[in-house]
Amino acid sequence: MSRRRRLAAIAGVAVVILAVAAIGAGAWLTAARPASAGPAPRFVDETASSGLDFTYDGPFDDAVGGGVAVLDCNGDGKPDLYLAGGANSAGLFRNDSPVGGSLAFSRITSPVTDLTDVNGAYPIDIDGDGITDLVVLRNSGNLILRGLGGCRFQDVTAAWGLNPGTDHTEAFSATWEPGNRWPTIAFGNYVNFVITDVHARCEPNDFIRPSASGTGFAPAIPLTPAFCALSLLFSDWDGSGRSDLRVSNDDEYYDPYVGSEQLWRVDPGRTPRLYTAADGWVTVHVEGMGIASYDLTGDGLPEVYLTSQAASRLQTLADGPSRPVYKDIGLDYGVNVAHPFMGANTNLPSTAWHDEFEDVNNDGRIDLFVSKGNVTSQPDYAQQDPSNLLLGQPDGTFAEAADKAGIVTYERGRGAALADFNLDGRLDLVQSFYGAPVRIWRNAGPVTGDGSDAGQANWLALRLSEPGGNVDAIGSVIEIQAGSTTWRREITIGGGHAGGQLGWIHFGLGAATSAQVRVHWPDGQVGPWQAVAANGFEIVDRASGTIQPWIPGP
Repeated sequence: MSRRRRLAAIAGVAVVILAVAAIGAGAWLTAARPASAGPAPRFVDETASSGLDFTYDGPFDDAVGGGVAVLDCNGDGKPDLYLAGGANSAGLFRNDSPVGGSLAFSRITSPVTDLTDVNGAYPIDIDGDGITDLVVLRNSGNLILRGLGGCRFQDVTAAWGLNPGTDHTEAFSATWEPGNRWPTIAFGNYVNFVITDVHARCEPNDFIRPSASGTGFAPAIPLTPAFCALSLLFSDWDGSGRSDLRVSNDDEYYDPYVGSEQLWRVDPGRTPRLYTAADGWVTVHVEGMGIASYDLTGDGLPEVYLTSQAASRLQTLADGPSRPVYKDIGLDYGVNVAHPFMGANTNLPSTAWHDEFEDVNNDGRIDLFVSKGNVTSQPDYAQQDPSNLLLGQPDGTFAEAADKAGIVTYERGRGAALADFNLDGRLDLVQSFYGAPVRIWRNAGPVTGDGSDAGQANWLALRLSEPGGNVDAIGSVIEIQAGSTTWRREITIGGGHAGGQLGWIHFGLGAATSAQVRVHWPDGQVGPWQAVAANGFEIVDRASGTIQPWIPGP
């Protein structure tokens, strides 16, 4: 990744362009929201005592990996971890944290999971048996590890018909198409460094449907043209009930006159078709690292946040759901974060990787975490490049709080995850770094510590369950309503940077002590509104039509 001076110069122009594009975007900031924002959370670094002694590292080929997968591998309701290792062995860590207590993990060693050349991994229940599987992304052949329970796994790559390939794979996403018990999956492939022509190095991406028998996978359909993908996301961007595939590409390795970001239309039973300018698709060039999506505007459709170098983008539909015409609104929302907010290199552009929308202070406003770090030691980009923790504000914008929260580090951040590891209703943070040990922080509540946010930090954690192959109801949209505020979240597998989560779905409720919940299920059916109390774990069971409370064990 070099061509950096040109991009740094472009970044200044891009800010001006974004400012112009943001004019008129203020109308998007008027969606109903809680009346006040809560204080920053106080994160306590418990790495040394947690048992997470692990480092992602390797040569330049490994510099763009480092994913974090969060899953429940033993069925106890606590989020466990699978960490990519690059040239080192990947690591599976069982969560031993007591409820509400300090964070604690134990490494589970096995030749099945202790793999080298791992860039990242995504949890998914492929065969619908209720036990989470892992899709492992590698430089030397991707793998499917079937969950057996008890944090044990079995390599079923060949048995399930997947050609592991030999490409440098950095991205993954999955969806369930109508009538299929097994998912449709996609792998995003990156650079073939053996090829000397820098504009010919991008490997085709792989689009894979279930086999004709309904179990196992058919041969891959190559998605070309391909432009060195670093993140993929199947998402129902237009509310049609159809999940299309967004691809974020690294423009370091493609001809800018040919390549760009991509959106593939995925109609059931048909070969995916690339959206073009004729459809309204707007050409965007970024050194695409990660994708995060969330309905920020309250229109029922997800916005997308694309991380990059010096040019991260927040995009929304400009013309509604009729066409994929996206415009940038990041400047208006305060999330461009093109430079470090502190440190010795605030005059240099940032390098952003994993991105994730979550409510870290439970005030009912969505927040945004952005993992940052130099690719290696590129002089045109910040060496001291701390990650961002952007808290949602009353006017809909975001404000930096990483320093107040206590998570500032100058290591080279990569993958990350916000998850409630000790099941106390607060989202903790784990982050992977390139060439430095992983860190984990426990969320200990508000920085003030004086109880000033009492009654403003309620929460709800949900899991969905439906019969059939798609047991976790991927593709659903959850709606939560309390008073005049409605929260919506599309349940997806993919996005982020080289890793994702499957488990409890967290909502901050602010002052609300109860809420109404309903689910738009993947087949288009909409469940009834059902009342739930705040501050608990609930399972929405489609088969019974009920919401069942779940009580954490010790």
